[in-house]
Order: sequence, then C-alpha cells, then structure tokens
Amino acid sequence: MDAGTSDAWMTPPADGRPDDDFDATAQPERPARAVAKRRRAPSSTTGGADKPKPRAAPRSDFRVNEQPGFVLHSYPYRETSLVIDVFSRDHGRIALVAKGAKRPHSALRGVLQTFQPLGLSWTGKGEVRTLTTAEWVGGMLPLTGDALLCGFYVNELLVKFCAREDAHPALFNHYVLTLSRLAHGEPAVQVLRSFERVLLRETGYAMALTRTVTRESVVAEGRYTFDPERGVREASDDFPSQWPVIAGQTLIDMERDDYGSAQTAVQSKTLMRFLLNYHLGGAPLATRQILIDLQNL
Repeated sequence: MDAGTSDAWMTPPADGRPDDDFDATAQPERPARAVAKRRRAPSSTTGGADKPKPRAAPRSDFRVNEQPGFVLHSYPYRETSLVIDVFSRDHGRIALVAKGAKRPHSALRGVLQTFQPLGLSWTGKGEVRTLTTAEWVGGMLPLTGDALLCGFYVNELLVKFCAREDAHPALFNHYVLTLSRLAHGEPAVQVLRSFERVLLRETGYAMALTRTVTRESVVAEGRYTFDPERGVREASDDFPSQWPVIAGQTLIDMERDDYGSAQTAVQSKTLMRFLLNYHLGGAPLATRQILIDLQNL
C-alpha cells in the first residue's frame, strides 16, 4: 500500500458497517455524544402522575460526508452534468449526479477521475443521490498502459457483481491494494487472480479450494474438477465436460494466493474465467476481451 494513502481512510469502522439507525446508505457519520438525562418536574396536577409524552422519531437529513470512494464509471447527464457510479467504503456502489461537472470551470471537472482516491459527500435518499463535494485524497500512483486496462477490467467486475448500496469494506480495501499493485508494476496475471478470488468471496460466491464437497483434503498430486454450485470434486468422466480439471497443487496455491508457478497461472486463469462466466450467466465482459486480445491474460 502506498504510504501516502491514510490507513484510516481505508479501514472500515470498528463494527464493520455504517450507522444504520435510519437509512444505512445515507446516514452521516457523527461522533457519539453523551446526553444528560433530565429529571421531570413534579406535576402540579392532582390526581395522578403525568404520562410521559411519546418521543418524536429522530429525523435523518440523508447526508453522507467525506466518504472514501472511487469513481468506477461516469456518463453525461443533461448538458452540463454527469452521473457517476462510485464504489464507497461504507455504502457500496452508489449513483451520484454531479451537477455542473462538465462546465469548463467546475471544481469537479478535474477531480472525478477513475482510479484516484476521493473523499465524497452527497445528499438525498433516492436511487440517484446528489454529489455535494469531492476532494482528491492523493497518495496513489496513476495507472498507465496495460495496468490501466487491468484497472478498467476490475471496475467492470465491481459493477457486475456488486449490488447497489451493499457495503463491502473488505473488498474496498482489496480494491485499493489491487490498484496499488498494478501501479507498481506487479504481474497483472497474479494481481487479477487475487482480486477475482476476493471479489467472489466477498459477494457470496466463493467456495473452499482445499477441501472437496465430501470434506476430504485436497492433495497436491490429485486431479480435481470444480462444480460451480458445490465446489471441488475429484475428477471423473461423469461430470460435465465444461467443468475445468485442475491439479491439486493449483488449488492449494490459489488458497495461499500464490500464482508464481506456470501451471498455477494457467489453470487458475481457466478456473476463474469459468466461475466468473457462470455467475454472470454468460454475459460478456468487454474489458476482458480487450485484455485477452492484447495480453492473453
């Protein structure tokens, strides 16, 4: 991780989720404060004690302030504005309208860039909220060349797999790590496989790689296939031919997040392509095809 990016900016709150007293996608983060209890004045009315008045429900102002996030995608809205799809730490994917962002002298014009850490504030409670401020946090190197293409592939996966307003703090932190690794020139194949595994795990699709569906340990010398609904099975001709056959060592390496060997690099790519395609229902990924054509990743 780049030293310039604050750990506090990345780390989720202690309870792992935003305050959800009201709308979990829009409640602002406020410091806790102590409230002194008031003693009720004795009633001047004879014939019984006063009944306590019902407390009015607290009102949310539907504001979120300085939320860590990244722009995943943007598109024009009317003549001078943009709608941006952001991935935030505590609120997940949120659609925001950036009013006037396309104007030549807009303060937002140069800030709302992909792959740059931002502090975002917004208001509203509808499907599309209103961006109020966006500040560049800094501390990360820009992506260039092949790393930039890999970044767009990662962003497309987030758009496809992450539902709106579904927070994934651990995935957010790994996204930051992935961008940093790509920017520093680490092997793209290893970085992408690692991100894909975390993505499937955090969105509820991951399965154990080192135990079979019958709870037996995977051995390095074994041959296995992957059932997309159940997990690892010992290889057999009885299973569908499209299920990839994988060496036990590959599964062990993937569990360790080690993609250094040539066999693991090739077989893990085959497995992850199969799983992503299965869970996307066969929907194509535009950026993956570009990567395949240019890099054979």
